Amino acid sequence: MIKALRKKIDDIDRKILGLLDRRMRLAVRIGKAKSENNEDVFVPVREKEVIANIIKFSRGVIPNEFLIDIYREILNASRSLQKKLRVAYFGPEATFTHLAAIKMFGKSVEYVPAETIKDVFNEIEKDRADYGVVPVENSTEGVVNHTLDMFMESELKIISEVPLEISHCLLSTEKSLAAVKVIYSHPQPIAQTRNWVEKNMRHAKVVEVLSTAEASRRAKSERHSAAIASGAASEIYGLNILAKGIEDFKNNFTRFLVIGRKSPPASGCDKTSIMFSVKDRVGVLHDILIPFSKYGINLTKIESRPTKKKAWEYIFFVDFVGHTEDKNVAAALKEIGESCLILKVLGSYPVDKNLC
Repeated sequence: MIKALRKKIDDIDRKILGLLDRRMRLAVRIGKAKSENNEDVFVPVREKEVIANIIKFSRGVIPNEFLIDIYREILNASRSLQKKLRVAYFGPEATFTHLAAIKMFGKSVEYVPAETIKDVFNEIEKDRADYGVVPVENSTEGVVNHTLDMFMESELKIISEVPLEISHCLLSTEKSLAAVKVIYSHPQPIAQTRNWVEKNMRHAKVVEVLSTAEASRRAKSERHSAAIASGAASEIYGLNILAKGIEDFKNNFTRFLVIGRKSPPASGCDKTSIMFSVKDRVGVLHDILIPFSKYGINLTKIESRPTKKKAWEYIFFVDFVGHTEDKNVAAALKEIGESCLILKVLGSYPVDKNLC
């Protein structure tokens, strides 16, 4: 019985392999056409469309999340046959930004770890990378200010976003919590696990380092030390997992941005990010926001950052639903621009259908 069923599976696998080969050959032809037309290999709008179609046409027993994972790898493999991409990320290896980059681009690209968020931008601007991945916001700890600050001086665009569920582990070469005397990690994971550490590791000193990867390296080389990092870091650095899921809030997500040289075209369900500064007068922010309401545009986020040029002078960062190619968005931005000292579109990019 089992032998006969396995024979049927083998037959199906051969057919799947044949269809995959045909698909990849078509992807190669598309890649050649893109090259001739000087078009980007990575097209998030098209990849989003493929995933949406798969979910739409699915009638089988495979859950949607499994289908999405399968087709993301197919898309990643197709893209790699068209061109070997270089993707810079806020590293080093095994950081959550690295995991977000793999989620978006797969394992078939050349990854370039960067020591700082600024270095990620520099790699693209100096043509040493095609795209970059940087963190921008955590659901419990708020925005990543360094990323917002970089958009003040860079002309790079946001071309996609990657939400990633964040789960932290305590990693060490030691075999018990009691043996750990010092804990290393990046400030964000430290903040996200503060309650657990105070409850379970009060005897240990907490030390901030540049990344969770750096923390893992120290935990590997120093006795009686541990790192707060991802589960993936335990495999890469050969560390024991002393505790899993130590984040204080279980619904803990970080939003990462994919940055590149130009925004993708409208997909029908998009988000736009802008930054602007205004003259300091009573009611000015209220007046700036009126066009969004006037043209029926849904704001999803507004943040402010000091310009660092003059005391009490601020830059505002706004996310809203829509694309700059949409008529209502174009009209709103035109009116807003008339009242701003600076107005800069950071990018329009496809988002989850649930937002639209």
